[in-house]
Amino acid sequence: MGGIVTFIPIILMIVLFYFLLIRPQQKRQKEVQNMQSSLAKGDKIITIGGLHGIVEAIEDGTVILKCGNNKLTFDRNAVRTVLEKGDAVSTPVVAETTSDDAEVTEENK
Repeated sequence: MGGIVTFIPIILMIVLFYFLLIRPQQKRQKEVQNMQSSLAKGDKIITIGGLHGIVEAIEDGTVILKCGNNKLTFDRNAVRTVLEKGDAVSTPVVAETTSDDAEVTEENK
């Protein structure tokens, strides 16, 4: 009976460490892994090095980012944050012209 009582504080510390340290870390790792596996073309991301870019293409373990006029290749694990999910099919934005705009352009000719 005396031996079991001496192990109770050790068992409580192990349970406390599990719920305060191990379990939250496993949740964070699972979230990061899901985020990295759900990357898509057009996503705006930040790498672990602080580089901001847009996903140009995705291969097995790599991601090609477009940063300005440059294209850079990174490991998929280097993605830290997805800022904005991009559309896989992007539609061009067309500005609507009114009849007033058409008259102004005709007068300037």
